[in-house]
Amino acid sequence: MEKFITTIGLLFISVALFAQSGSKVKWDYTVKKLADKKYEVRMVANIQPGWHLYSQTQGADAIALPTTITFAKNPLLVVSGKPKEVGKVTDAFDKATQSRSRFYSNKVEFVQVVTVKSNVKTSLTGDVEFMVCDDKQCLPPDKSKFSVKLEG
Repeated sequence: MEKFITTIGLLFISVALFAQSGSKVKWDYTVKKLADKKYEVRMVANIQPGWHLYSQTQGADAIALPTTITFAKNPLLVVSGKPKEVGKVTDAFDKATQSRSRFYSNKVEFVQVVTVKSNVKTSLTGDVEFMVCDDKQCLPPDKSKFSVKLEG
């Protein structure tokens, strides 16, 4: 019985730790029309104080998981290049990963330009995979799914 209780307790602790990663970053998604059929999609990460989120680009020696944004295929859309990062990037030795990394604290915006091919309503969907760390630990990678509406 004691082993059973210990196993259940460890299971709850591991689930709680895994669930924490999402609570360290709140994602907001907005759309701004730039021109006829052309939109700017902003994926904003609001990062809890004391934590940081990694850039999409890391040095060769970095072991941190870079933020990856994946867009679902949509024949009605043209996604132009890779999302731009807007925010104050830190390029420094990361105590949690024991390597040099590029990361953001507090807030970072990933900006993607998208063109709708015709005068139709559609959506840009996908997910952001990311990892957060503080000075002592890293939480397991997490994903945030998104869907934003666009009109041609």
